[in-house]
This record gives sequence, structure tokens and C-alpha cells, in this order.
Amino acid sequence: MKHNENTKYVKIGITGAAVLAFGFATAYILNQSANIAAGIQVVFNILKPFLYGALIAYILAPMCNRMDERFLKWFPNATEKKKKGLKFLSIAIAVILAVTVVVLLIILILPQVWDSTVRLIRILPARVSYANRMIDQLLKDQPELQNYFNHFSSQMESGLNDILSANSSMMQTIQGIVNNITVQLIEVLSVFKNMFLGFLIAVYLLASRKLFGAQAKLLLYGVFPNKWAKIIEEEVRYTDKMFNGFFVGKIIDSAIIGLICFAGTTLLGFESAAFISVVIGVTNIIPFFGPFIGAIPCALLLLLGTHPWDALYFLIFIVILQQIDGNIIGPKILGNTTGVSSFWVLFSILLFGGLWGIVGMVIAVPLFGVIYDIVRKLTARGLERNQREDILQEYNKEFHEKKEETKKKSKPSVSDKINKQINEYINKNVNNK
Repeated sequence: MKHNENTKYVKIGITGAAVLAFGFATAYILNQSANIAAGIQVVFNILKPFLYGALIAYILAPMCNRMDERFLKWFPNATEKKKKGLKFLSIAIAVILAVTVVVLLIILILPQVWDSTVRLIRILPARVSYANRMIDQLLKDQPELQNYFNHFSSQMESGLNDILSANSSMMQTIQGIVNNITVQLIEVLSVFKNMFLGFLIAVYLLASRKLFGAQAKLLLYGVFPNKWAKIIEEEVRYTDKMFNGFFVGKIIDSAIIGLICFAGTTLLGFESAAFISVVIGVTNIIPFFGPFIGAIPCALLLLLGTHPWDALYFLIFIVILQQIDGNIIGPKILGNTTGVSSFWVLFSILLFGGLWGIVGMVIAVPLFGVIYDIVRKLTARGLERNQREDILQEYNKEFHEKKEETKKKSKPSVSDKINKQINEYINKNVNNK
């Protein structure tokens, strides 16, 4: 009896010590959270080229797999040495195409941005005075509103004078401008450096993508039990399918929208048609909010241009273009890649956009699709464990059976076809070996 009591006290003591240790560790982490976050940020900045390289390699991998498949069909009797040469040839072609696209975008954007900035600086005073005259004309019969507007204008003017008087020294003003330009230039050069290193790293990742995949599988099955390893592998494959299908479809869709926008803005005679089309095409990658993010600054640019009414015509054109994209082009190319409803699309974009900005808005839909799939599978297994499959059957019968029937009848999208061909190639040439 005494021995049992001693064992009980020992267990209580060990449990109390573990709780205290956990509490101290949690308190220390919370106390050092700023230093930990700074350390993570330093590591993140160091590894930025690798992140760029991983992203570039992930985007180019389907193209490389597709070209590898073509080369093997064209040269079925190629030796192992020639196969390696063909593999590096496909990587070289994919990287050259990607670099060409990036360079062309830069060549299209930078001159247009410079011209637009110079033109804006030149015409801004005239536009401001014209706006003041229009407001005075509108408020001529409303003296109270006109007094309020004049008071607001005088406050703005006095605020600007205060800012200018605080930096009355010309040398200080020039020094501040030079410092800001220097910081921005360093950031731009850092982005170009990371992109250059990212392309180099992407070449290595693409060349060793099968090796890294095999090593990841060895590590997975070496660390986790077979049951959990299979579950994780299945979910990783689903995640890859989700992201790959979404990004391939979105890139194709955005390229088509950019070309249509360029043709439309050129025919309508808008200024900076190439720049506007690039902005619309790039921002179209962001679901739901992308058209607004791209259209608003372009409309403001046209509003401050030579023909201000072009801004209204441009907005009408963009609304029509986005309706065509949302109802015709997008469904044909993307289909229902993620399987996420419109409500959850909006929810995911707001959530991840608030957490990670533009990057979060881009990856929000496929990432939420993966989370949604995990929750769905866990719920199904929980209902099966609790022997309540009848609830799941009723739910599917009421909400999902009609959608499943429609999905079976609908034609596969472009991204579905591309992913199917890639998976067939991988199963034929990699898994069988």
C-alpha cells in the first residue's frame, strides 16, 4: 500500500514538473517572441533565393515533364547519356522561355511607367486647378458646402506648408530624397539578385527533381509509420495537384486576358495600352479582387492623361472583359479545379490576403482547397468511427449528388488535361522504374 502511494506521489511530482517546465518554456518563448521573429526574418531573407528558385522550378516542372515526354517519343532508342542530355535540353528551353517572358514584361513595363510618371508630373498641377474650378462651379449655388471645401483646402495647404517648413533646408530635402531613392534602388537590385540566383537554383532543382522526390519519400516512410506515411503522401499528391492545376490554369487564363486587353485597348486608342494590358494580365492571377486591383490604378492613369473620358470607357471595357472571363474563358480553362464554393473563395482571399498580402491572395484559393479537403476527410473518418455514416449520406444526397452528376457530364478543363498527361508520364517513366 505504501509502495503504491509513493508511486502515486512520484507520478504527481513528474506531472507537476512537466507542467512547470512547459509553463516556463511558454513564458520564455512569449518573452523572446520579438527576437525569435527577428531571427526567423533573418533566416527568411537569407533563404529568399532558394524560395524564388523553388517557386520557379515548381512552375516550370510541368513544362519540363511535357518536353521530356516528347523527347522520349522522338528518340525512343536514346542511350542513358543522351537521355540526360535531352533532360538538360528541356530544362534549358523552359528556363530560357521563362527568362524571355520576364525580360519582355520588364521592357514593356519600365518605359511605360517612366513615361506615365513624367506625364503625370507635368499635367498634375493643371488637373488639380481644373478640378478646383469644377468644384467651385458645382458649389456656386451651395455657399455652405463651398465654405466647408475652402476651409478643408486651406487646412491641407497649411499642412503642406508645415511639412515644407520643417525641412526648410534645401540640403536636408535633397539628402532625404537621395536616401529614399537609394533605399528603393537597393531593394530593386536585391529583387533582381534574388531572381537571378533563383533561376540558377531552379536549374539544379529541376535537374534533380526526381532524386529529391525519392529522397523525400524515403524520409517520409523512415520517420512516420506506414499508415501515416501513406496518408501524408496522398495529401501531398493532392496538394500538388491542387496548386499545379490552379496555377497552370490561371497563368493560361491571365495570358489570354492580357492579350485580349491589349487588342481592345489598342483598338480603342487608349494611352499606354501595353502597360495597362500587362497590369491587367498579371493582377488577373489574383482571384475575385484581381480585376479591381489592376483596373483602378489603370483607370486613374487614364483619368490623368490626355483624354480623361477614356477612364470611363476603360472601366466599361474591363467589366465586359471580366464577365467574358468569368463566364466563358475561366470555366473552360480552369473548370472547378479547387472544388471550393464562391463564399469560401472570398473568405480565403480576405483571410490569407490579410496575413500575407498579395502573395496570400494568390495562393489563398488552392491553399484553402487543401485545408478544406483535410477537414472533409477528417470529418468523414470521425463519422465512420462513430458509426454515423448516415449523416454523411444524407448530406451528400441533399447538397452534392447533383453537383457530382453535373461534374461527370462536363468536359475536362485545359488544366485537368495537362495534369492528366503529366501524371500519366510520371507513372509511366518514374513510378514503374
